[in-house]
Amino acid sequence: MGALADTALSQGAHVHGVIPEFLNTVEHGHKGLSQLEVVTDMRERKHRMLVNSDAVVTLPGGSGTFEEVFEAITLKRLGDFLGPIVLVNTNRYFDRLVDFLEHSVRERFMSERHLEMWSVVDEPEQVFEAMHSARQWSRDERKFAAVRN
Repeated sequence: MGALADTALSQGAHVHGVIPEFLNTVEHGHKGLSQLEVVTDMRERKHRMLVNSDAVVTLPGGSGTFEEVFEAITLKRLGDFLGPIVLVNTNRYFDRLVDFLEHSVRERFMSERHLEMWSVVDEPEQVFEAMHSARQWSRDERKFAAVRN
């Protein structure tokens, strides 16, 4: 995340970081950010990041990344987050995750309609196009939260 922040800052972007207090004592927040918000815990961090976001762009990562993108997908499914969700599938990193999500549709834990909640791109340069071409999602979508026969 530091390298991404550094690149964005070098291009003149405003970079707002959110870090939980306990983690700030272990790895210390990036000192060069436009704004660094220290919050109580990871739950508050995720909430602050999502509530202030127009979109979620997910880069390859570990368990924290998976938790964050699944929370965004869940909240979108329930109509609480309406922005685009884009998976940057560098070196096909998210292929198995996308297969798993499609499997959950085949097993009827999600509907076909839910596959429209996210998009997958191969290169970071494709993110903005994916965000702009994403299907509009509305609060009315929550009626599709229940999978029916």
